Amino acid sequence: MKSIELFAGAGGLALATANAKFHHKAVFEWNPNACSTLRRNQADGLRQLNGARIVEGDISDFDFREFAGDIDLVSGGPPCQPFSIGGNHVGMDDRRNMFPHAIRAVREIAPKAFFFENVKGLLRENFANYYQYIIHQLTFPEMIPIGDEDWTVHLARLEKAVTKGQRSGLKYNVIYQVMNAADYGVPQHRHRVLIVGIRSDLNLQFSFPMQTHEQDGLIYDKWITGEYWDRHRIPAKDRPEPPRQLRRKISDLRCLFPGMLLPAWRTVRDAIGDLPEIAPGASCSKFANHFCNPGARSYAGHTGSPYDEPAKALKAGDHGVPGGENTLRFEDGSVRYFSVRECARIQTFPDEWTFEGSWTESMRQLGNAVPVTMCEVAANQLADLLVCKKVGANG
Repeated sequence: MKSIELFAGAGGLALATANAKFHHKAVFEWNPNACSTLRRNQADGLRQLNGARIVEGDISDFDFREFAGDIDLVSGGPPCQPFSIGGNHVGMDDRRNMFPHAIRAVREIAPKAFFFENVKGLLRENFANYYQYIIHQLTFPEMIPIGDEDWTVHLARLEKAVTKGQRSGLKYNVIYQVMNAADYGVPQHRHRVLIVGIRSDLNLQFSFPMQTHEQDGLIYDKWITGEYWDRHRIPAKDRPEPPRQLRRKISDLRCLFPGMLLPAWRTVRDAIGDLPEIAPGASCSKFANHFCNPGARSYAGHTGSPYDEPAKALKAGDHGVPGGENTLRFEDGSVRYFSVRECARIQTFPDEWTFEGSWTESMRQLGNAVPVTMCEVAANQLADLLVCKKVGANG
C-alpha cells in the first residue's frame, strides 16, 4: 500500500507506518537536521525509506494533487508546539499550526485513510472548539472557507453538515483517542492524540487497539514474583523496598496469577540496561549516537526519570535540552543526561536508525518524535483493515 508522510521529523511515525507495510512515496519535513537524519538512514539502506522521495521545505505551497488517486494513506504529525502544554498555548493563532495544510493534503489526494498524531494539549479546554473544527474539516475536507470567512463561521457551517449527516462529495469517518505510550510497550509515559479517518465510501469500521501492557503487571513482576529483578540480575540485597503507597495494591495482586494480567510496563532499565554505561562527557563507538553531555542537574518538578519505571516524557526544549528533563535519576538522587541512543531506545527507534546534527539538535528531534511502537500497533490495525478491503474487492 502506498503512503505519504507529512511533518516527518526524525521519522517516528514514518517508521511505524512502514513497519505496518505502507510504502512511502514521499516524506515531507522542513527542519534541515531532521531531513539530514532521514537522508542518512535512507542512504544507509534502511528499508522503511526505500524509494521514498524526501522533500525538504515548507509544504504551504506544495501541490499534493500529483498524488491524487494513487495513495492509500496520508500520515503525519502536524507541528505540535501551538498546542503543547510546554509551549506558549497560542494554538490556532500560532503560525506553526499546520493542520490547515494537513487537511488540504487530504482534500487534494483523497487517500483511503489518514493517520495523524499530536500532543494531548490539543484537547485542552481552551482549544476545544478549534479541535472540533479540525475534526469537522477532516470529515468534510472539501468544505473549505469561503473568501475570508472567519474560522468560527466556517465551523458553524461544518456543524450543520455534520448534524445533517448526508452530504455529497469527499467524506471521512473520523475517530480519535488519547493513548499513553507506556500502555503499548513503550518505556515512557507519553500521551498522544491519534486521529484516524477512513474514506466513507469504503464502508470500513476501525477501532483503536486495546492496551497491551499495564502497570499492575510491572508491580506483580517486581514485588510478588521478583521476575523483574531476576531478569536484570539484581541481587536480593540490592533490591529496593516496595513503595509504601503500593502496599495495598501489592496485597490485592497476590491473589492473581501472572496470566491474569497484561505484560508489564517496560522500564528505562528494560530499554537501555544492555547498553554500555557512559560517564558524562564520554562516548561509545559500538552504538551510534551513544554519547553523554555533562552538566545535567535536577530541580523542583524536574528530577529526571527513575531507572525502574517508564521514563517521563522526553522533551525537545525551545532553547536546547531543558535542565532536569531528559535525564536518568539514580537511587542517590544524582542525575545524568540520557545519551541520544538511550533516548532513541526510550522512543523505540531501532538501533540502526542514526540521528544527524549536534547533540542538542538530535535530542530536539527525539523530544519532538512520536514513539514508534505505539503508532505501529494502531497502524497495523489500520493496514489489516485496508488490506482485507482490497483483497475482498479483488476476490
